[in-house]
Amino acid sequence: MQILDGFGKQCPMPLVMAKKELDAGATELAIQVDNETAVKNLTRLGKKKNMATSVDKIEGGWLITFGAGDGSEAPVAIPEAGSACSTTGGCGYSVFVGKDFVGDGDLELGHNLMKMALYTLSEAGDPPTSLLFMNAGVKLVAPGEEQVVEAVKKLEEQGTEVLVCGTCLNFFGIADELSVGEVSNMYDILERMRESSKTITL
Repeated sequence: MQILDGFGKQCPMPLVMAKKELDAGATELAIQVDNETAVKNLTRLGKKKNMATSVDKIEGGWLITFGAGDGSEAPVAIPEAGSACSTTGGCGYSVFVGKDFVGDGDLELGHNLMKMALYTLSEAGDPPTSLLFMNAGVKLVAPGEEQVVEAVKKLEEQGTEVLVCGTCLNFFGIADELSVGEVSNMYDILERMRESSKTITL
């Protein structure tokens, strides 16, 4: 079995390393990593690939092992949220939140506009397929932003997938304070944009 060394590499590098080997046809693969974000992302990759995935604690981190599967991706049902497909093959729409305010000018006004925008999305009846948080945008789904968290939870209930940049959470020191959504990585966030018929940036 091939064992990849992901020690010292921040996501999405371990994910990209493992996906490259699995896409090339590897049916048995292991990768060692030293951060929990990589563990979560690699476990999600194994599920998507319809492979048995195990996580074992080792010195300095974890060993994630893929195997006992046919290597094909599991069927993915298109969620109801934003399910309309474009002629180019994209489905639904994504909303990318890369900061905690909308527009330029007064920051307090911009912050209030962002809260209003996310609330409006949750009430509009046409939820996005994916809601993607990165950079300072991740602060919006941490404690202290109850209005935003409530709106995002309502979107989840309507079928929206909420992905939050793990590297960004770590940078701002709030990795343990995520109130809603799933810790994710650059690779998956960009993949959701690519799969969507359009991406709205707030």
